[in-house]
Amino acid sequence: MIALLQRVTQAQVAVAGHTIAQIGPGLLVFVGVERSDGEKQAERLLHRLLNYRVFADQEGKMNRGLLDARGGLLLVPQFTLAADTHKGLRPSFTPAAEPEHGEWLFDHLVQQARAHYDKVETGRFGADMQVTLTNDGPVTFWLRV
Repeated sequence: MIALLQRVTQAQVAVAGHTIAQIGPGLLVFVGVERSDGEKQAERLLHRLLNYRVFADQEGKMNRGLLDARGGLLLVPQFTLAADTHKGLRPSFTPAAEPEHGEWLFDHLVQQARAHYDKVETGRFGADMQVTLTNDGPVTFWLRV
């Protein structure tokens, strides 16, 4: 699985002009699912998202994870993260999971996130979403598990 995480002061997702999810300070995470991904990868990714040290401590150093900072977690499915961009001028989506598998694994990630953390919001799988955010820092990391 692939995650592009951004530390934000706020983020929201809209579908058809209606806000379906929003958070204040926390993490906005775009999630891509590859063909070979399963529950093990989703659970490993969740552990990293909840504990990855991207929030400042009292000395201004990035030593606190989301669990420590108690910020929001906004998970947004984005199959384009799994694109192969090594050749040519058009991405290949061969590495990306089939839609049914991608949706199932994204839903599994969300269920596990909600079981371990109480501030989880999500985008909608397969929807045309408009995502707005204010990146804090900017702080952006690419994680692959």
